[in-house]
Amino acid sequence: MNHNLLARLGQPTRLSARHSGRITRLKAPARAALAVLTMSTMLVMALTVLPAPPVRAAQPYPGAPVHILVPFAPGGVADILPRVIGEELAKTWGQPVIIDNKPGAGGNLGMDAGARAAPDGLTLILAPAGNLTVTPLLYRHLRFDVRRDFVPVTELAASPNVLVVNPALDVHSVAELITYARSHPGALNFASPGEGSGAHLAGELLNAEAHVSIEHVPYKGIGPAINDLLGGHVQMMFAGISSVLELVKSGKLRALAIASPKRVPLLPEVPTVAESGLPGFEVTSWYGILVPAGTPAATVVTLQHDIAEALADPTVRTRLGNLGLEPVGSTSAAFNALIQTETVKWDAIVKKANIEPLD
Repeated sequence: MNHNLLARLGQPTRLSARHSGRITRLKAPARAALAVLTMSTMLVMALTVLPAPPVRAAQPYPGAPVHILVPFAPGGVADILPRVIGEELAKTWGQPVIIDNKPGAGGNLGMDAGARAAPDGLTLILAPAGNLTVTPLLYRHLRFDVRRDFVPVTELAASPNVLVVNPALDVHSVAELITYARSHPGALNFASPGEGSGAHLAGELLNAEAHVSIEHVPYKGIGPAINDLLGGHVQMMFAGISSVLELVKSGKLRALAIASPKRVPLLPEVPTVAESGLPGFEVTSWYGILVPAGTPAATVVTLQHDIAEALADPTVRTRLGNLGLEPVGSTSAAFNALIQTETVKWDAIVKKANIEPLD
């Protein structure tokens, strides 16, 4: 406040003799009113020169703890992956990154919860390929819609699937497996962790591409499926490499082929399915980050940038590589295009295999 100006408020106003005489001739009430008006005017002038309050800078994103909603139980790759990334993001943001596991209905419960979260950038959703591209084809009454309810942020990582068989089955290549299936109709079946899972669709793709009929046996999770494969109750399955790597190395399962475009460093001696006689065959599991629809575009850009930087960290890449995961960190547009392309691909397979949608 201008203290000099205020100090003068109590000083008599200096007027010329001509003006002074006129005021002197005013009656007392008029002179009092004029004095009040003069002081009020000077007070307003003093207030107008007060310094403006400082403008508080906008707090950088996120400004609060961030939650990553995982639609599966703790312990699997879908749970470990966001924990590894979350540790790096917490360092970057200076805020805790909390993993919220919400399993059930093959991941659909968690996806539904994510669709209804506040679009403030403080809730991220870890989504596997199957829940974004296959599940919508297999369920008639989902409570969420992938295109309507989510914004893709980035593809986190990809994991090749590997075709494994019980060693009791005397086949050592994809070609031998196809020959056996054709000469022994009805003798083979393949396991999967559930109806509509990536492993299920991979088996159906093999049936379609190789012109064979191998029966699907769904289980409630990858653990029970692998256990029955080890026990010989089923003969084969496609599985994420991290789920069966040690079993392959110990000889308890035999790896026939990798279902990705190139061989993987963890099993360099195992050929791809394409190399083995089915060109173009690819079933890669991948995991991405989504946010609820309505999240500000600037927040999506910041998230993608920060996650890509976390994925570029050498320590993070090593940790993910040990899990059989290949870091990606794609743009939002590229991730959205992947979702659409994969949906079209699996829609054709679902129709060719005559898989009826579930209620």
